Amino acid sequence: MYKAFCRVYQGVFKIGMYAIPWGMPKTIEGAGSIRQLPSLIKEKGFTKVLVVTDQVLIRLGLLDSLFEAMAEAGVEYVVYDGVQPNPTDINVAEGVKLFKENGCQAFIAFGGGSPMDCCKGIGAVLVKNKPVDKLQGLFRVLHRIPTIFAVPTTAGTGSETTVAAVITDSKTHHKASMNDTSLMPKFAVLDPQLTTGLPPHVTSTTGMDALCHAVESYTNNTYNSKLEKKLAEDAVRLIYHNLYTAYCDGSNIEARQNMQKAAFYAGRAFTRGCVGYVHALGHTLGGLYGTPHGLAMSVILPHVMRQFGPAAHERLARLAEVCGMTGKSDAEKAENFLTWIEELKAKMNIPEHLDVIRDEDIPQIIKWASKEANPLYPVPAIWGKNDFETCIASIRGK
Repeated sequence: MYKAFCRVYQGVFKIGMYAIPWGMPKTIEGAGSIRQLPSLIKEKGFTKVLVVTDQVLIRLGLLDSLFEAMAEAGVEYVVYDGVQPNPTDINVAEGVKLFKENGCQAFIAFGGGSPMDCCKGIGAVLVKNKPVDKLQGLFRVLHRIPTIFAVPTTAGTGSETTVAAVITDSKTHHKASMNDTSLMPKFAVLDPQLTTGLPPHVTSTTGMDALCHAVESYTNNTYNSKLEKKLAEDAVRLIYHNLYTAYCDGSNIEARQNMQKAAFYAGRAFTRGCVGYVHALGHTLGGLYGTPHGLAMSVILPHVMRQFGPAAHERLARLAEVCGMTGKSDAEKAENFLTWIEELKAKMNIPEHLDVIRDEDIPQIIKWASKEANPLYPVPAIWGKNDFETCIASIRGK
């Protein structure tokens, strides 16, 4: 009965999708393109912005060229660099305070998914004047937030083109998402030079996060238009041909640029197509144990897809074909695709299992994951408590 309710809900929601103003950020692309950003900011009429980032990126000097170009263009800026790997409501409140106290007009979200999500959260709280937990869920902002200029320094989250912001409650450690079209950045700078210094393990796990976005949105299918299907296919193809190269040779600009495009395409694909149980489970591990998001996605993806079984075979087979894989049946092609993922993970030293999950936390993990995913995510097969328990056991290697 509950599964039928979920499918009816998704059917109604699919119809509503056509009334939503889906867009896509305008992009500046190419090596060194970060230096073009201040001129664009000035062109749009902004004279003072809040830069939302983290201390690691500051220490690495990744923002130095941006700051130099900002000074040359005469654009003032204030820096908030307190964003944690899993941004919290406290981070958002600190950013809101800085924005107001300094009379900022717009944002630069600089970094991976964490600074971007935090930035979106700051914007939402600014215009709604409500705490984060009151804005999490679907379409609870519905106000235009200050313009966000997004600068990704990883090729994975796709946050520069999504309507989602995942924020962790600092008291309960519950990690949940606010989803609203007003949160999508207006502009994105895809500068591959900003990613060349990434450690190999960050390149691998963020790249697998992008793959997860593309695969989940594609296997969900229900909400996708032709655009999202094509973007997901293009993302998978780019990742298949470029992720391992970028992992092995971080200075390869072409591979880095292609991975940024893949992350961007995959991010836009799941913005409408949604993610699924991989993300629903992964978010709980980030909240409870601080597991890096990309690592959680990397490990969980094949476990969830295998458990879907025949329900996902046809769409996984299409993705296998996109990569040039063959097989005698959809089931065989799907298996070849999942085997490729597992072999790629092994080559990049990503573990097959996660041992952080405690027995006593499993009921909470299932409760949170189920609440996030059902009835919204149009997954290939809808799971109940026993299905989640089986998958969690597989993730743990038990």
